[in-house]
Amino acid sequence: MARPSRPAPPAAPAGIAPRRAALALLSAVIGEGRTLAEAMPAALSALDPADRARAQRLATQTLRDLGRADRLLAPSLTRMPPLAVRNILRLGAVELAHGAASHGVVNDLVEIAGRGKRTRPLKGLVNAVLRKIAPEAEAAWIDLPPQRLPKWLRGPLVEAWGRAEIARIEAVHGAVPPLDLTLREPGGPLAASLGGEELPTGSLRLVDAGQVSALPGYGTGGFWVQDAAAALPARLLAPRAGERVIDLCAAPGGKTLQLAAAGARVTALDLSEARLGRLRENLARTGLEAEVIAGDALIHEGRYDAVLLDAPCSATGTIRRHPDLPFARDGAGISELIALQARMIDHALTLLPPGGRMVFCTCSLIPDEGEVQVEEALARHPGLEVVPPGADWVDPAWRSSEGGLRILPSHWADRGGIDGFYMALLRKPG
Repeated sequence: MARPSRPAPPAAPAGIAPRRAALALLSAVIGEGRTLAEAMPAALSALDPADRARAQRLATQTLRDLGRADRLLAPSLTRMPPLAVRNILRLGAVELAHGAASHGVVNDLVEIAGRGKRTRPLKGLVNAVLRKIAPEAEAAWIDLPPQRLPKWLRGPLVEAWGRAEIARIEAVHGAVPPLDLTLREPGGPLAASLGGEELPTGSLRLVDAGQVSALPGYGTGGFWVQDAAAALPARLLAPRAGERVIDLCAAPGGKTLQLAAAGARVTALDLSEARLGRLRENLARTGLEAEVIAGDALIHEGRYDAVLLDAPCSATGTIRRHPDLPFARDGAGISELIALQARMIDHALTLLPPGGRMVFCTCSLIPDEGEVQVEEALARHPGLEVVPPGADWVDPAWRSSEGGLRILPSHWADRGGIDGFYMALLRKPG
């Protein structure tokens, strides 16, 4: 006699998988000090593309809104629950505040809490707190202040830029950033078909762009994704057709593509062979050409008309797009980065002939990784000069005293902000 088959277990609700993955990402970032990029392969590997995108979006938004979520939850908590439970509540608060259906949010997160050994005893707390805040979440959210920068970063930045400016930066960090594109042929028919706003610097800005690969022109290589600020160093270098230009620390490759599109003979160098894979893919997609080399910028030899050095840095200017960075880092290692930047500037100058030019840039908000770095380079190299840019795309508010450009995320706040960057055009004596 055949044994009766067991009934299949009930299928999990559609929202369970991406929410569980989002919580795994939050645990990795907040609990383990890992970045989202480091945690995503393991946390998202079992999900289909739609659920992967949703999980990443949920985790990113929760990190962006963590301070607000904690303030919304605080009146309903008599004591601080363990981190795993706290993250469940935070995710729920953020979803409810952004208009998600309360029954789906609460039911899924209560079920997730009930499945975990550490969270199961507090399943009732999750249910009670989320149901309590659900009716008022959207209205209360509006008056809550944005997520503050961590103390290790906020203190030095307040000293550099002032408390009011940092408050404006934090407000920009709290908003979902738009998508910026660099077009291979700016102002052409592709720009019209994509829509969006053409920024004063030439980038095209889209809001609610959807899937990038589905946009017109993606398959034919008409554009690449690049924050408007990240597109400026190559514009500042202003490569001429036929010039030999090296892009040091080139991956993921947006600047290499800009240089190649301008007609320069480009060498793209990066220490990471893995990161160069994306650069090669974009070169193939766009049909642009560059010599791609995996190597160390500190020992590379050659002679070039111009150098673009986007040096390794704290990346504190990119928090609006990477809200995990303040939680995954604690400021350790920045002094070593500053020393590395100085060595890279010194070596990059040896690649230039007399009169050659170099753009030094970092996506950092910290003056020691920007203005101070250039001032010290000028002191080390007699005759080296900063060439103040005269291009019409330069906003006067960006100009810094030593001749470079200082861009803060609060610039263009009414347009959706911009990544923090520092850049300077240097000319070698001779």
